[in-house]
Amino acid sequence: MNNPNGPYPGRQLFLGVTEVLNPCFAYLITGRSPESRERKAVLIGGAIRIGPLGNTQYDPLRHYNAIRYDNRSGIAAVSNGIQTEAIFETYQLLFNVGASPTQDYQEKIMDGAMAEPDSYHTPRIAGIVTGSHEKPVFIIGIKAYNLPARATQIMPQPRILEGISTYKGSLDTPEARDPASALSQIEFKGKSSEELANYLFDISASSYKGNDIRVCSIGGVRSEDLTWHTSIINAH
Repeated sequence: MNNPNGPYPGRQLFLGVTEVLNPCFAYLITGRSPESRERKAVLIGGAIRIGPLGNTQYDPLRHYNAIRYDNRSGIAAVSNGIQTEAIFETYQLLFNVGASPTQDYQEKIMDGAMAEPDSYHTPRIAGIVTGSHEKPVFIIGIKAYNLPARATQIMPQPRILEGISTYKGSLDTPEARDPASALSQIEFKGKSSEELANYLFDISASSYKGNDIRVCSIGGVRSEDLTWHTSIINAH
């Protein structure tokens, strides 16, 4: 199987459940420019941060916490930028006060973050996994340029992960994804976070001007006790 969003999805996330009904997420970064590719994902406590390979100056569009998770509540937030922290903290608060984790909270945060201020008006994308082991809640959202944020609660089937990307898939002429387009799907037959990270990395192989565009992929699988197990595949 090839990546369902084509050879250049930009940044991409998937949410769903494994064959044995464990909630899971996957996150992928691809890049055409040397600056985009010179990054790696690093686990720091309950976060996975996208940072530079060397002593590159901080850039909020390239360096950010892509994942935040908590093993007490079982909440995990996944996104392509500064919105990760706000989404995680908001749904953690909803969990603490016993409020319903609806998608409108994610939409308000994404509207505040706005689309990225680059020449492509790259959308912000995000996902949240919350809820109990018996009744997990999955929400995927996108904020495109000059359009209101749009978030959807999904009901994934076992082994079928649903996701969203920043771009439509063209290597030569990247275009921002249309928020109204259907969510992408991948079929994941494994059980572990390592299998998931490797699977997404493998199906996303592509090159631009002779360079492998894959930067990293991240997989996370939540066990019945709400503990998250994560794995990282870095190209460098």
